[in-house]
Amino acid sequence: MSMLGGAAVAWPFAARAQQSSLPVVGFLTSRTRAQAEYLVAALLAGLKEAGFSEGQNVAIDYRYAESHYERLPALAQSLVERGVAVIVAGGTSGPAIAATRTIPIVFTTGFDPVSSGLVNSLNHPDRNVTGATFYSGALSAKQMEFLTALAPKTTVFGLLANPNGSSVASQIHDAQAAAGAVGRELHVLDAASEGEIDAAFAALAKLSDPALLVSVDPFFDSRPAQLIELAARYKLPTAYYLRDFARAGGLISYGASIIDAYRQAGVYAGRILKGDKPADLPVQLPTKFELVINLKAAKALGLSVPQTLQVVADEVIE
Repeated sequence: MSMLGGAAVAWPFAARAQQSSLPVVGFLTSRTRAQAEYLVAALLAGLKEAGFSEGQNVAIDYRYAESHYERLPALAQSLVERGVAVIVAGGTSGPAIAATRTIPIVFTTGFDPVSSGLVNSLNHPDRNVTGATFYSGALSAKQMEFLTALAPKTTVFGLLANPNGSSVASQIHDAQAAAGAVGRELHVLDAASEGEIDAAFAALAKLSDPALLVSVDPFFDSRPAQLIELAARYKLPTAYYLRDFARAGGLISYGASIIDAYRQAGVYAGRILKGDKPADLPVQLPTKFELVINLKAAKALGLSVPQTLQVVADEVIE
């Protein structure tokens, strides 16, 4: 009995010792644990592609800000103090970059990495930072195309934009160019708080036959319920950039695959663990784009979804 008891005590110590000897990947996100679950799965898939499995030859230290962005600097610093081998910063990468100039950082972002200041060059990232982006300058043009197909009477587009966002200027520029190309007026609606989001929707709804584009920003990522409820209340055809919005009840989403970006981040984290340097790993650009249409939302808005649009959609939600 005493021998068995000793073995029972020894096994957990042995497991902990093995765990502590593994290289550690720090994962930092502004999302909640539930919101990030499918993205973590993509990250783990990418690590596996590179030859790493959690608990076997790599450990992962998760840090969730739970939509409280003010917590990110302290969470990033805690990963630095632990001495993790690499940090994967999902969505909001600034706090991680500010916390260390030595620990490799792999970001995922919906922003233009150069204009937002994450790297100086896509092909030759500087310092300790590289990653994957799901940003595309053509996003606004395609979203306007799909909204016009759904709501042909649209005369004016609104762009919901966070004025504090690091790539808001480039997104506004792209949207203005896209609206001009199709002969439509664009209204930029600044919103950096829940109250300002409410006011932006109310202001746009006063215009004649409007439709709305939501710009890429972590601030909007964490508020799908509010955005979708307001779009329904004001009968605004709205295009989002992540499929999460359409699945939660939004009309359509069109954008690069965020899942693929997190998978690529996992691959890069694995390559860094094997000895590659971030500066030698070009920023990965989006190659997969997804259109998701919610038929129930369209019906509530009194819109008919053309069969031609349903055929090209990656997912049609009944």
